[in-house]
Amino acid sequence: MSLVLKLNGTEHTVEAEPGTPLLWVIRDELKMTGTKFGCGVASCGACTVHVDGQPMRSCQTYIEDVEGAEITTIEAIAETKAGAAIQQAWEELDVVQCGYCQSGQIMSAVGLLTQNPKPNVEEIEDYMDGNACRCATYQRIRAGIQRASEIMEG
Repeated sequence: MSLVLKLNGTEHTVEAEPGTPLLWVIRDELKMTGTKFGCGVASCGACTVHVDGQPMRSCQTYIEDVEGAEITTIEAIAETKAGAAIQQAWEELDVVQCGYCQSGQIMSAVGLLTQNPKPNVEEIEDYMDGNACRCATYQRIRAGIQRASEIMEG
């Protein structure tokens, strides 16, 4: 099946079977490897991308369901206000340890700050629940989101 996907502002014609997870098209066909495979059942968050501005787990999102949608991956998220603030905060606070989960953490954090630019600790924890970090850097991730909120505020 041939589909046109709009990914990071560019249209790509892709060939894939119906029911193919978006994750595999992004990684294998389009060679954008920033979006990670973690669990395959939408439980860990490593594969998070934005579809029409909303965070979604690409391992359980089928390509036929996102044709015509605007898909944003980690490769382009810094072009957004929240994405740039998250990137700056992550660097300032040295949030990353191993880094495997970070693309998903960042994509979810950007989703949060886009919806709620000034979240409190409980709102951060609730929103980020379901994003697993093998290194358990949850305190640094939370601090990074709080710092990004401050950066966005100016």
